[in-house]
Formats: sequence, C-alpha cells, structure tokens
Amino acid sequence: MPKKQPPHANTNAVSTAEVVGMAAESLWNHKLRTGLTMLGVIIGISSVISITSVGQGVQKSTEQQIQALGTNVMLVLAGASTTGGGINQGVGSASTLTWEDAKAVAQQAPAAIGVTAFLQRQFQVVYGGQNISTSVLGTDLYYSEVKNIRPQVGQFFTEADLDAAQPVVVLGSKVRDQLFGAAVNPVGADIRIQRQSYKVLGVMEPKGAVGGQDQDDRVYVPLTNMSARLVGNNALTGVSINGFWLAASNETQLDAAQFQVTNLLRLRHNIYPPQADDFRIINQVDIINTFSSVVGLFTVMVVAIAGISLVVGGIGIANIMLVSVVERTKEIGIRKAVGATNAAILIQFLAEAVVVSVVGGGMGIGLGVAIAATAANIFKFPLIVSLWSIASGFGLSFVVGLLAGVIPARNAAKLDPIAALRSE
Repeated sequence: MPKKQPPHANTNAVSTAEVVGMAAESLWNHKLRTGLTMLGVIIGISSVISITSVGQGVQKSTEQQIQALGTNVMLVLAGASTTGGGINQGVGSASTLTWEDAKAVAQQAPAAIGVTAFLQRQFQVVYGGQNISTSVLGTDLYYSEVKNIRPQVGQFFTEADLDAAQPVVVLGSKVRDQLFGAAVNPVGADIRIQRQSYKVLGVMEPKGAVGGQDQDDRVYVPLTNMSARLVGNNALTGVSINGFWLAASNETQLDAAQFQVTNLLRLRHNIYPPQADDFRIINQVDIINTFSSVVGLFTVMVVAIAGISLVVGGIGIANIMLVSVVERTKEIGIRKAVGATNAAILIQFLAEAVVVSVVGGGMGIGLGVAIAATAANIFKFPLIVSLWSIASGFGLSFVVGLLAGVIPARNAAKLDPIAALRSE
C-alpha cells in the first residue's frame, strides 16, 4: 500500500511553469490594466536601447569619416581678424600665415611627412544654365596625399599648372552632380568662377561631410591662381593662406609635430612670451577624442533619463499590484482555505509582477531596435545594437518587476484567510 502523503504536500509541489501560467492567465483577464502597467517599462527599455544604439552609430560614423581623411593629420589655421566694429571674423580670416610658412614647416619639422597649404573662399560657379554657390579651395600638389583624397575621374593639376597659375579646376563629386549630372564626364569642359573661365581636369572621389563641412561640395584650383586671380590678398612676406594641413608618419607623432610647428612658427613670426600665437593648431585625434567624450556624456544623460522612466514604470507596477491584492482578497482567502501556503501566494503575485515587467521589457527591446534601425536608415549611420544593452534591458526589466512586486506579494501572503473570505 503506497505511503500516505502529508496534507500540505500538493500545495508545495506547484511548478514554476504552473505559477507563470496562472500569472499569465490573471494578467490576460485584465488586458487594459496590464497594457497600461507595461507602458512605463516599454518606454524606459526602448529609450535605453534606441539612444545607446543611435549614440554608438553616430560616433562610429563620425570616426569613420575622420579616419577616411586621416587620423595622422593636423590642421594649422591663421589667426582671426576683426572688423572696424570689433566683430571677430573667425579663425583663418587673418593674413598671419603664408605659403612660405607651410614650406618651412615641411622642410624643418622632422615629424612632418607632408604639408599642404590652402586658401578657401565661397564663390558662384557657373556652367551653362546652372549656377551654384560652393567652396573654392586653392591648394598645392600635396593635397591629395596629405588629405587622402584622389581624383575618381581625370587628374589633379600638375606642377606646371601651379607654377603658371593656370585656370584649371578639379570638381568635388557633389559639384559635378549639380552642374553636369552624376552620369556625365565633365573633363575638358569649361566652367566660370568670378566671371573667369576654368577648364575641368577631373572629379575627386566622394568623401562625405566631416565636422559640418561637406568635402564633396567644393572645387580645387592651383593656389597661385586662387591667390592672384580670385582673392588677391597676398601678405607682404609671400602668398597669404588660410592655413595648412600637416601629415605625420602616424598618429603617435602628432604631439611631436605640434610641438615642432608651434616653435617654428613662433620663431618665424617673432612671437615671444607672453605674446599670444597668431595661429591655431587643431589635432584630428583630439577631435575624435573630444567628440567621443561628448557623445558618451550625452548617451549617459539620456540613459539616466530613461532610467527614471523605468523607476516610474516600476512604481506603476507596484501600484497596480497593490490594487490587485485588494480586488482579489476573497480569491486569496479561498486559495488559502483549500491549502495554499503563504509561499505559494507570495510566488503567485511576484510572478505576475515579473511577467508584466519582462514582457514589457521584451516589447521595449523590440521597439528600441526598431527605432534605432529607422534612425540609422534615415540619417545614414551604422546600426549598432550591442548585446550588453539588450542583456541590460532584460535584466533591468526583471529587477524592476521583482522589486515592484515584493511589497504587494508580501501583503497578499500575509492576509488572514478568515478575514479574506469575509471581504466583499
């Protein structure tokens, strides 16, 4: 004859699946209330996932764009000029740097493997019936190597073009598209800049926008031609420039190059302490690091705000569960009367809170990934959804549900069965 089980054995043998099933059934019977309870968790988790993904995607996109232009380069700009009214015209507007300064740096700075000078202005460029405003960049023969950008069609101008200040031009890809159309080869055509005719030698490969400047929305002319025929603002000591780019052998040499350039230009310009420099140096690696720090801080700030949404969601779950305990007092009394233990009641209500939170967290993760994918598609940056953000989303939703369910579940478990049965 089989051994008789104690009266309480069945109540303690309720499986996890049965508890979750009962919790899901109870929640399904109150769909609207359950949905509204989940909303706070969905908003919080989706915010964490989407903002983290967008921040990482934007950061990666910017790093790729800067690296495409070279992480081993730095920019040296002329000082800022001011108008008669004291308005600052911005860095690079003063005639404090010359082409001769750039040549001296190329020859005397050991850390520099390439230097290219430039003079830049905004002009109208005309071809046939097309008239656009674009950036015209006068530069030298070393621009392609230092800036890591080369002609996709045709060629760059030659030393003979530079020496003779020839009216020749190389177009950025966006300018080509606007003036001629993407399918047209413009090599050999004549365009007009400042009512002067320029022959097209080639079209540069696309590079995209970096730091708010579209690298494809510009045209290139010999620096000598730009200085003599388009600008005409030479300094007394040589050809005035807005600045020059310097390439080092690798990014670890940039600090040494910056030190050498600073000292050399101070000597050439007779600048001694405590006089201020009449030039400014911008390091590409510093730009990447600064941007990464800003994006990181912004992401942390928004994730913190999303965390507040999660706290609000947890409070909502706790509130609804407390109301549920009051509404189901008689049901709890009946279950206790037929043998349900305090532990079974506690687990039942904890399971309901966790199910609400975890399901809401899953929906939030799906919504967050969808938002991130949509943003990446619209704004054209890489879609990056890290595993840690998904794992943290699930973990947070579970913890929120567990914490929010503790007090209501404890209250339900402590109900006196006699008093519960008498309630209405």
